[in-house]
This record gives sequence, C-alpha cells and structure tokens, in this order.
Amino acid sequence: MITLHHLNNSRSQRIIWLLEELQLPYTITRYQRDDKTMLAPAALKTIHPLGKAPVISDGDVVVAESGAIIEYLVDKPGAQWLKPAADSQALLDYRYWLHYAEGSAMPPLLMSLVFSRLDQPPMPALLRPLARLIANGVRKNYLQPQLAMHFNHIEAHLAKNGWFAGNSFSAADIQMSFPLEAASARGLVTQQHPHIRAFLQTIHARPAYQAALQQGGPYAYA
Repeated sequence: MITLHHLNNSRSQRIIWLLEELQLPYTITRYQRDDKTMLAPAALKTIHPLGKAPVISDGDVVVAESGAIIEYLVDKPGAQWLKPAADSQALLDYRYWLHYAEGSAMPPLLMSLVFSRLDQPPMPALLRPLARLIANGVRKNYLQPQLAMHFNHIEAHLAKNGWFAGNSFSAADIQMSFPLEAASARGLVTQQHPHIRAFLQTIHARPAYQAALQQGGPYAYA
C-alpha cells in the first residue's frame, strides 16, 4: 500500500491527484504547516531527512521529490497511460516539462514570494524601508522580466499543443499544475495568458482532481 505524506497547501496535493487519476490504492498521513512560519513540522524528517513534502512510502521504498514520485508511480503496471509512447516527440516534451516545473518555473516564483515579504517582520523596523527599496528593485529589474519570459513560453506551448506533452493529458500536466496554480493565486496569470487560464479551468474540472481535493483537504491554489 502506498502512503503519501501530505503537507497542506503544498506540492503533495498534485500527488494525490495523480494517485486518483491512476486509481492506485493509497493512504494519507497528514502534516500541518506552522501558522506563523508556514514551515513543515519536524515530524516529516522522520520520513525523509529534508523534512519536506511530498514523500511517499511503498513498502520499504521511500521516494521524495515530485518528479521522482511521478516517475515511480507512472512506471507501475497499468499506470503507463499517463506517459507518452516511447520514441515520440510527446515523450521528449513530457520529460522537458516534468523537469521544467521545478527546475525553471518554481525558482523565480519562490524568489518573488521571498522578496515580497522582505520588508516584513522579522525584518527590524528601521531596516524595512531599505529592504523594501532593494526588494522592489530586484522584482522590477530581474524577477518580473523572468516571470514574463517563462509565462510567455508556457502560453506559447499550450497555444500550439493543448497539453504539455502533445495533445493528450499526461503526468506532465499534473507536474506543471502547481507552479501555474501558485502563479494564478498571486495574480501572475492574466488575460494575456488565455491558454494557461483555460488549462487551469480544464484540470480543475477533472473528476480525479475534484476527488483529490476531497482527500487532501483545503487547498488554497485550487
């Protein structure tokens, strides 16, 4: 039996979605973020040394990192339908977006979040004006152009393909859901991104996605 170690409002929500799509039997062990720090509880470190979600355990096997978990689950018997056929362009796209989600899309989003809070406590009050000036400069001159470049890239791909790996739904779409949902929640997905917005509406309507929300509990990015 697969056990998903699930942290609220985290990447682990998309693993519940994947498990629902694949109709694999699983159980959930739940962890709650600290209300002040928003960090995962120390208990997660008993499962994996980094103490981050998602993590799955499958018998004696423990797998961390969303991409690695997706590859592990999709390679199970009967689950390969969420992975494109071998030696296809769709498979190349699948691999690209599976790694792009965390390797390229998430870093500027996380940096943007950090710099948006740079002038808030625990930053000392006397330093907050300087911190705000630095943060605004970094966001305007570096992060906003980077985010615009990435979202234009994603929008252009979806405009041509419909899904991230060719014209069929795949696990790459599940992997890409988190950065796009997080960006949408922060107002970064606008009317200039109609195909990204349509993608989010489409995945949110999938029965397995809705079932995952029931299993995972409140999810701020849905």
